[in-house]
Amino acid sequence: MIIAIGSDHAGLPLKRSLASALEAMGHQVLDAGTHGPESCDYPDFAHAVAAKVAAGEAALGVLACGTGIGMAMAANRHPAIRAAVLHGPTEARLTRQHNDANIACFGARTTGEEVALDALRAFLATPFEGGRHRPRVDKLSPVALA
Repeated sequence: MIIAIGSDHAGLPLKRSLASALEAMGHQVLDAGTHGPESCDYPDFAHAVAAKVAAGEAALGVLACGTGIGMAMAANRHPAIRAAVLHGPTEARLTRQHNDANIACFGARTTGEEVALDALRAFLATPFEGGRHRPRVDKLSPVALA
């Protein structure tokens, strides 16, 4: 599977660990940056990963910053994206099963590396259930608000 990955400076060490784990699992990783510890802006990397997932260049995405929240907010600005902040494998399974999430976001300052790896494995292994969840996910598509 092709997976796009990105982080800001705060998430860089976690991104590197997650990317290594993905490659060890046999996935192709598209690294959208950052590549150094210099301070940078998380939306730049969230948008780059979200664009790759939305365009079909990557099946799923992974983002890391200090909390994962900023990355999720930025990625969710893209119409085809459903990004979720994950703190463990239960959230990872449920967001895939019920919400068809396509980007996993992690907080390097809030979630330990082993827990993030467990959550990532669960995220990748869990399919969307569809069924009763499909109409709900469809309601996440952009709509004109009155």
